[in-house]
Amino acid sequence: MSNDLEVVATITAKPDAVDAVRDGLSALVAESRKEDGNVSYKLFESAVEPGTFITIEVWKSQEDLDAHMQTPHLQKALSEFGAHLAAAPAIHPLRPVG
Repeated sequence: MSNDLEVVATITAKPDAVDAVRDGLSALVAESRKEDGNVSYKLFESAVEPGTFITIEVWKSQEDLDAHMQTPHLQKALSEFGAHLAAAPAIHPLRPVG
């Protein structure tokens, strides 16, 4: 059984900033995939709510996720397109059920 940490994040762009947020998240994903503790990092946009983005991430450990949250590329992304978000990103580390 894997001890990897799965994480889902929901990021909602303001209606006039969808393209800017999409571009920023795409760049963030590319950099995040290069991190040592990253197993998988995927970006999706909702088919029913355009401008609502979902990341599905897998990290080797909580420590790797914590390190990711402090990386310069994540901090830069948050500062650059943070004003274009409708709300703060909702980040959900997951626990298996059952």
